[in-house]
Amino acid sequence: MDENVVRWLLCGACAGLAVDLSLYPIDTVKTRLQSAQGFKAAGGFKNIYRGMSSVAIGSAPGSALFFSTYTATKHFFGNQSSKTHAIAACIGEIVACGVRVPTELIKQRAQATHGRSITTICRSIFNSEGIRGFYRGYLSTLSREVPFSLIEFPLWEALKIWISK
Repeated sequence: MDENVVRWLLCGACAGLAVDLSLYPIDTVKTRLQSAQGFKAAGGFKNIYRGMSSVAIGSAPGSALFFSTYTATKHFFGNQSSKTHAIAACIGEIVACGVRVPTELIKQRAQATHGRSITTICRSIFNSEGIRGFYRGYLSTLSREVPFSLIEFPLWEALKIWISK
């Protein structure tokens, strides 16, 4: 494997893991506040790290896939135009969501339920919906992530050039 690809994978994995793990308690509180059963019934402030193992398992690969795909796509097209950055960001999101969506689904179910292990949640999803159940919300997640990345990454690339001048 190309040395640069390994570097892109590792940098993406570390960045994604650091962000997701540090913000996890805030995400748990948000999920419980939005829960149909209510904040307190969903667990309140107790066990705010419940479900974090699914994030730890999925965050690094999801971020690694995004950043390595984004960077490889930029290199594939060769030019460094905003259009190239936008296309690369879209492709990166499509690939990364293949990992991000299942782990996000498992995480949210763990955050909003009492006493169910990650294994129990995975079994429940698989038994009731099959493998497709893990990808529930894939298109809605893409509809949120792609526009964000379409703006963020071309802007980030342009600002890097502008600041370096």
